[in-house]
Amino acid sequence: MKSKLGLVYISLVLAMLFWGYTFVAFKFALESFKPISIIFYRLVISVVFLFVFSRLTGKLQPIRKEDYKLFVIMAFFEPFLYFLGESFGLTYVSSTIGSVIIAIIPLIVPIAAYFMYRERLTFLNWIGLLVSFAGVIAVVISSEVEMIARLTGVLLLFLAVLSAVGYSLMVKGLSHKYNGFTITAYQNAIGVFMFLPLFLWFDAGTMMSVDISSVSMISLLYLAIFGSSLTFVLFTFAIRELGASKANIFSNLIPVFTAIFSYFLLKESMPGLKVAGIFVVLIGVFLSQVKSIKFKKSKAPPVNYQFPG
Repeated sequence: MKSKLGLVYISLVLAMLFWGYTFVAFKFALESFKPISIIFYRLVISVVFLFVFSRLTGKLQPIRKEDYKLFVIMAFFEPFLYFLGESFGLTYVSSTIGSVIIAIIPLIVPIAAYFMYRERLTFLNWIGLLVSFAGVIAVVISSEVEMIARLTGVLLLFLAVLSAVGYSLMVKGLSHKYNGFTITAYQNAIGVFMFLPLFLWFDAGTMMSVDISSVSMISLLYLAIFGSSLTFVLFTFAIRELGASKANIFSNLIPVFTAIFSYFLLKESMPGLKVAGIFVVLIGVFLSQVKSIKFKKSKAPPVNYQFPG
């Protein structure tokens, strides 16, 4: 049991590690591709990778007829609405505001999961969740103090937040019927058809004139294989084992990994506040996963009383 739980936590950390680098990879991919093209291409590559791999390994399961609509709703939440809300929302607000709004996701999921699945967090778990959220704010604020926000951007980002919450709840229900490879393969396949009209309308006309650099192509492949494939497989496994609430708290590690990658690869600064914020996030995530903290009482040596007389 403990070994399986350890595997779950390793899967979650790896998923957040992969997701953390996607923000860096997205910047490199933007050198050659437009945002809609990046989303569309990464989904297409992801679908090919997942279906081929799942077929060869026997992990692809058939979808029951009664679950078709659930997969469509799940794909509508994510990747479709989430990517649209996040990508276009960030064009109207600063990255600081955007990161703070996206960081609200782990705060909302436990509330929604309680009403839908009666998932419960302990008081200590809630303390850890709030502490990790405070750490995320410190990491984000230390990177950029510019606070620019238009109502359109804020609303789009909140659309992304609600989409992520809806996606987590859908995965929670489907993960007990299907494995992560099946869920991710079909959600991305449906996502391709949802994004196809947008790709044809906005980017298809300029596709042949794009000068593709090797760095952009490698980044796109990373986004497809890791960002849109393996991360979702690992995250689905974690949601099934831990529940939507506890699994989503780990998403607060994403800005931590992004900050570390940005420091080494993009030469961004690492001020003291950001370092402190990283440690606060780690402490908060730890507290969010423990049921309680028990202090072992030391046994006092026996006292021999001697009475006079």
